[in-house]
Amino acid sequence: MIKIYINKSFAEEKKYIIETLLGEFLGIDFEIFFFEKKAYLLKIENGNEIEIIDSFFSKIPSNNSFLERKNIPDKIVFGKNKFCVEDDIPIIFGNEKIEVNKNKILCGIDIFSSSFFMLTRWEEYINKARDKHDRFPGKESVAYKFSFLQRPVVNEYIEMLWNMLVQLGNEQKRKKRTFTPYITHDIDYILKWISVRSFLRSLIGDVYLRRNFKLLFKNVLKYFKVRKRILKDEFDTFDYLMDLVEKYDLKSYFFFMVGGTSGFDNGYSLSHPYFEEIIQKIKNRGHYIGIHPSFNTYKNYEQLKKEIEILKNLIKSPISFGRQHYLRFEVPITWQIWNDLGMKWDSSMYYDDQYGFRTGTCYEYSVFNFLTRKKLNLKENTLVYMDSTLVDKGMSENEIKGKIFDLIEKVKKYNGNFTFLWHNSNLTSHFWKKFIPVYENVVKNLNIEL
Repeated sequence: MIKIYINKSFAEEKKYIIETLLGEFLGIDFEIFFFEKKAYLLKIENGNEIEIIDSFFSKIPSNNSFLERKNIPDKIVFGKNKFCVEDDIPIIFGNEKIEVNKNKILCGIDIFSSSFFMLTRWEEYINKARDKHDRFPGKESVAYKFSFLQRPVVNEYIEMLWNMLVQLGNEQKRKKRTFTPYITHDIDYILKWISVRSFLRSLIGDVYLRRNFKLLFKNVLKYFKVRKRILKDEFDTFDYLMDLVEKYDLKSYFFFMVGGTSGFDNGYSLSHPYFEEIIQKIKNRGHYIGIHPSFNTYKNYEQLKKEIEILKNLIKSPISFGRQHYLRFEVPITWQIWNDLGMKWDSSMYYDDQYGFRTGTCYEYSVFNFLTRKKLNLKENTLVYMDSTLVDKGMSENEIKGKIFDLIEKVKKYNGNFTFLWHNSNLTSHFWKKFIPVYENVVKNLNIEL
């Protein structure tokens, strides 16, 4: 049992991050005590100690909130020490100081406050920058500005802490983890041509937006072949998606929409005969069904509750996970709504404009509402890559594959979750079909046996 001593100021925040790092992530036994010093003191059973300087909470008066713009770091130093598992480590709070003695290590890097910063995303509550869809832009994040968004920095902090414990003779065993792929599909549309109106709308797009008459005639021919069931609709990729992952003994997660109140919703009707058919097919093949809550649910408890109930009744199974439509998310409000509705995990934490580790980790973890100062039952399963992110930046197929593979290797290094999103509608269209080899290579690489 490790005894951990903390100062009473901001005790709930400190207890949460200690429980997350040592309990959920490392899986080791500990007990928390209070003392007057402005530090975190970890006493191992053999009497050796790690003292981590409190470089964040100790600077804030105990009767004040830390939720102020001035508390967001405006400079990040990259330190190096013998306990790091990478060439260096970003220091969000603290300094590079490391003193190693026979019975004690003094650490200037505030591992706990830095991890709290990343996992809770409180900077996004303070920084009011938003894009046209009311989303926090990745370019505004500290992780992006200082070039560590593509690093699971919280995992790096965990390994550094573990290495210090080992150095001082800790004999507890850590939790065993295995690399776990989550292959997910947000179903914004079940069919491209779900009606005659949708077909005519796509033809207008061929003429006025794409100015591609060759494509127009091609689509007219394709439409009639789809109607006669000679060809499959372009967005009807469900069999393909399941066939591919089953080839590598994997499963897919399909997140369905069930309505909405905006023009960004309602890509398909729940009464359409194919909706029931594909739901049954997914269930019969042992894949997973979650919810893709509509555009305005991210701050609307009643609307999300309604949609969960509708989907639950349609598929005749509980709904416990999913991802917000358009990645619209407001911390900690959306987390609290999901928690209050009994959801088990969310996977919305991803920047629409940037790929990588928005929460700084590739581990699923319990989230914290920094307004109520309470740990929630809800888990966050951070999305690491979405299909369109690098495509929208104009990168080639090989460049995109290389970037994704780099992320996979980082997640494998920490035996974490690689949560990956590829829309069913982004595969066989005129534009997207050239990226099919990228998707297939990524799925193949996610099989840990290969």
